[in-house]
Amino acid sequence: MVATHDEPTGSSLSDLDLRVRALETVLTQKNYVTSEALDAIVEAHETRIGPHIGARAVARAWVDADYREALLADATTAVAEFADDGHVGELLIAVENTPEVHNVVVCTLCSCYPWDVLGLPPTWYKSFAYRSRTVKQPRAVLAEFGLQLDPNVSVRVWDSTAETRYLVVPMRPAGTEDFDEAQLAALVDRDSMIGVGVPTAPGGPS
Repeated sequence: MVATHDEPTGSSLSDLDLRVRALETVLTQKNYVTSEALDAIVEAHETRIGPHIGARAVARAWVDADYREALLADATTAVAEFADDGHVGELLIAVENTPEVHNVVVCTLCSCYPWDVLGLPPTWYKSFAYRSRTVKQPRAVLAEFGLQLDPNVSVRVWDSTAETRYLVVPMRPAGTEDFDEAQLAALVDRDSMIGVGVPTAPGGPS
């Protein structure tokens, strides 16, 4: 079974958090990196790069047909306008969900992932179960994330590599005709841009 996509809750640190903090301590004590540099990296991921960039690109594609075509033709260039420094989304390809096709992204070799557009990768994305089973049993994996697709919908699995990263452009939820671009972007989360989830309008089915 694929590891759950729910993030840990509570105040206690996970094993991964503990390892990260221990590594930070060693690196700073040995003067390999400064605490200020680490803070700058964290601040960049929280404010200047991350899933809000991908979400804004998706929302723009939903409301602007010309931008949608540009995103599908050259995602690297299209997403750059949403970044403060313009250097995001390198080697990025956008793939669009339709009523006939659902896309999902995996990295079978390691955990290649567009950090600067989707934020930090979830733990389950890096797990062996997800990496191995998504290619062979995509519908079963999606079902474990709570996503049940119609049998008539084809599933396309995209394998990220060091040379190619993917952004799934999910379908716009029904009932959002009166939403502005900012409201639409708020509906787009990381899972829907990986393809293991879909955006849902407030009050819609979960």
